[in-house]
Amino acid sequence: MEKVLALVEARLFTALGEPDARASVTFLGTERIEVLRFTDTENGESQPVVRYATLGMSAQPMTDPTAAVADPVKGPRAELLLTVRAGIADTDKVLRPLAVLAASPQVEGVVVAPGASLDVGEPLWPGAPFTSVLVAEPGGLVPDLEPDGGMDPVRFLPLLPMTPNEAAWKRVHGAQALEERWLTAQTDLRDPRRASVSLD
Repeated sequence: MEKVLALVEARLFTALGEPDARASVTFLGTERIEVLRFTDTENGESQPVVRYATLGMSAQPMTDPTAAVADPVKGPRAELLLTVRAGIADTDKVLRPLAVLAASPQVEGVVVAPGASLDVGEPLWPGAPFTSVLVAEPGGLVPDLEPDGGMDPVRFLPLLPMTPNEAAWKRVHGAQALEERWLTAQTDLRDPRRASVSLD
C-alpha cells in the first residue's frame, strides 16, 4: 500500500509540481486520506488556478459491493482531482468533502468511475452553489500510473462541480448530455461561483 501511494505522490508532483499545502483526514474504520493543494500560476491563463488532489484512495482497489470476496490486488484504483480558479471563493474548505468522496469506496463500497455523480449533501465550500460533482474522464492533466505486481492502473479522475439543477438533469439525460450543454454554453467549469447552465 505504502509503495503504491509513494508512486502516486511522485506522479502528482511530476505533473503538478510541489504542493503548497496538504491536510489529512481519517474516518472511522478507513485508511488516512490526504488532500494536496497545488497552485498553478503558469497555466497560460490570466488567473491562477488551484488544484486539489487526493492521496490515499488508491491504496486499496475499489471492489463491487456484490462481490463475495474482495480481491486485495485486482480492481480499479483512483485518486480525485478538482481544479478551480484561485482567489474567488474559500475553496480550501473543500478538503474535507474531497476526503469524504475519496473514502467512499472504503466506507460505502462504491466504485467511482467516469460518468458517475458523487454528492456530499452540503456545499463543497462556504457559499458554493454545488453539492455534487460529475466524475470526468482521466488521462488529461495527470497520466494514469501503472504499478507493478499485477495491480490495475491508478487513474486520476477530474471532478466537475454540479449545481443541484444540473445534477437532477444529469440523472435523467446522462453525463454526456450535460457535458455537451456545458461545452455549447462555453461554461467555465473552474469558476467556483458559476451559475447553472441553461437546461431548457
